[in-house]
Amino acid sequence: MTDVALSAGDKRAILIVTCSGAFLFPFMGSTVVVALPVIGVDLEMTAVELAWVPTAFLLTSALLLVPFGRFADMRGRRRVFITGVAMYVVGGIVAWTAQTGTVLVFSRVIQGSGGAMLGSTSLAILSSAYGPGERGKALGINAASIYSGLSLGPVVGGLITQSLGWRGVFLVQIPLGLVLLVAALAKLPAQKPITEIVPFDWKGLGAYAMFLLGLMYGLTELPNAIGYGFVAAGVLGFLILLRVERVSPNPLVDIELFRSNLSFALSNVAAFLNYAAIHAASFLLSLYLQIVTGLSPRYAGLTLLAMPVVQAVLSPMAGRLSDRIEPRVLASAGMAVTVMGLVALTGLGTDSSLYRVVAGLALLGFGVALFSSPNTNAVMSSVPQEKYGLGAATLSTTRQMGMVMSMGVAMLVLNAIVGEVNVGLTPIPAFVSAIKFVFAISAVLCCVGVVASLKRGRVHGTDTSAN
Repeated sequence: MTDVALSAGDKRAILIVTCSGAFLFPFMGSTVVVALPVIGVDLEMTAVELAWVPTAFLLTSALLLVPFGRFADMRGRRRVFITGVAMYVVGGIVAWTAQTGTVLVFSRVIQGSGGAMLGSTSLAILSSAYGPGERGKALGINAASIYSGLSLGPVVGGLITQSLGWRGVFLVQIPLGLVLLVAALAKLPAQKPITEIVPFDWKGLGAYAMFLLGLMYGLTELPNAIGYGFVAAGVLGFLILLRVERVSPNPLVDIELFRSNLSFALSNVAAFLNYAAIHAASFLLSLYLQIVTGLSPRYAGLTLLAMPVVQAVLSPMAGRLSDRIEPRVLASAGMAVTVMGLVALTGLGTDSSLYRVVAGLALLGFGVALFSSPNTNAVMSSVPQEKYGLGAATLSTTRQMGMVMSMGVAMLVLNAIVGEVNVGLTPIPAFVSAIKFVFAISAVLCCVGVVASLKRGRVHGTDTSAN
């Protein structure tokens, strides 16, 4: 990754900077979610318009992760990382001063672009600095940073919104982002491009955009007719992408990497199924705790901390273990524990105790912690160093596609069983039946993920990267 060998101090500095980014970005994102109701009232946005505040970030970052990963391999990961942090700060300024919902959504597009730059480079930078035997530990600390940000975000976001208003959430992002920017400029070492500069694959980008945006936006609109139309466009885009990338001399998406690298392909499939199974859990349980059990938003948020807190505590341990134990064994065991948590949540009723919810969340947190770091280690250890950016970007995109799939399934089931009614008028028995059905579907998806995870093959002794 760098022009000179890295000392232990250099590696620590890289770990601190990248993990600070891994903490700050989910922390900032989760604080925004808490402020959404207040934003909707102040800017007079409908529920559909308000949904675009988080969705614009998700779609933009998912679309740009792979292109920026490819660009980072050609132009230098440090440069792309720093530019991403700067863009996130700029987006925060635009959001802080936004007077209309349209401007606010546009600010999230800017921040999504910055998030894509960060997501496509941070894992690659870490994987280049830490070789086999120590990479899992570093990736475990990185994962713990992400879950710590997710844990603290809702709590801090609620306090900021209550004391400073919703603009305070974006205002706080600006100095935090600037501190990270200064640290990255000072501590990330100079780096030469990993691969040669070649013509950019614009045809591939067009097909990739058609596939990803069509599929992801379509899932959020199901079961409406427009949703089916966009999903069909996404499938067509995928077929075009396969055809274009198969003959491209410099493909944006390395189809051959999936075809020839079983560990890489199945690790990404496992990540997709894992996030498709668990991402909607917090959303559904937040509604359950407030609608069914009658908890206040504050106490509902504190209850939901059970999952990310367990993830934050256990992820470093799982990462260290994956340096000694085959990642497929740990990751598969993690998905099996996740299945147990999802099955436990299918037993929720209108009078279930709070302990049952906490136990289910804790099992999910344990399972995801055991899965995430080892699976990431497997992905990054299965690709050569010159493709670290592409590998990290592909994994991040796969995760986000799983998240959208999870929310799409949840919305589809809720619409089918509960219908389009105001939250305050939700029929409780129908709602409980709907979330139990979603958790059952999720458990099945996770079982398929266990099979994919077990089939990926060995990583230790076959690492393709260079120290």
